Amino acid sequence: MKPSDLAVTHHTIALSKLRMHYVDAGEGPLVVLLHGFPENWWSWRYQIQPLVDAGFRVIAPDLRGYGDTDKHGPYDIDTITDDVCQLISALGFGKVKIVGHDWGGAVAWHLASKRPEFCERLTVMNCPHPVIMREALINKPSWPQLKKSWYFFFFQLPLLPEWLLTRRDAQGTVRTIKGSSIDRSHFSAEEMRPFRDGIQKPGAAKAMIGWYRHIVREGLTNPFNPPAYEQIDVDTLLIWGMKDPALGYTELVPGTEKHVPKLKLVQVPDCGHFVQAERPDAVNPALISFLRA
Repeated sequence: MKPSDLAVTHHTIALSKLRMHYVDAGEGPLVVLLHGFPENWWSWRYQIQPLVDAGFRVIAPDLRGYGDTDKHGPYDIDTITDDVCQLISALGFGKVKIVGHDWGGAVAWHLASKRPEFCERLTVMNCPHPVIMREALINKPSWPQLKKSWYFFFFQLPLLPEWLLTRRDAQGTVRTIKGSSIDRSHFSAEEMRPFRDGIQKPGAAKAMIGWYRHIVREGLTNPFNPPAYEQIDVDTLLIWGMKDPALGYTELVPGTEKHVPKLKLVQVPDCGHFVQAERPDAVNPALISFLRA
């Protein structure tokens, strides 16, 4: 599969302080798909058409620093969440269905808590609630999760992470994706091309890693006064690839219901971090059923 195989239209929109690229497909209730690291809108290649066929309009942006969106900071979660809210408003919508994976999941959690006027239903894939993640890394450190999250700290180094991810036609980026997956049949060279190209755009690698640099430095400089998160009151679906090598289910999922009372959990066995690409056969029916409810 390649991008031209999908019936999407590409757009660039001027927000207040950012030019954002997004793809648009279908008609109906709006679903906004938020990708993670080190991907871009193409992360959702196996969800866009099934969602359109199910009667939804789909918007999948390149988040700040990624793909064809502007690369400049700041990279704090409030700013990035506001980018998404501005996009939704600019398209003439209010409450919509938000879906996020990895860092896109972090934005989705933040939006649902801090900007609930934009969230009708919430789906998150392989990304823990921010309170639980912060506890596991800073406030009540979990040694198993700290080991899995080594890259958070590696990314604090200057220059070296960018070089490793972009050298040899971004082979490190491909290894990051494939190495976090169990079944790699949906990660062909053709499918990896948009991710290789994306991280090699001028300023992209530094911007993408900038998300990690900001959140770690913010946490370490203010460890005892974490940001408050309001309880999320919308219906929420959490999908988890159970063999994620970076984000452990045991360390990061139990207790989520304390912050999200209307939580539904779907476990995908024998699946790694990039659950939506690795197991669309499991993800898509659960996602569509939840969004239709």
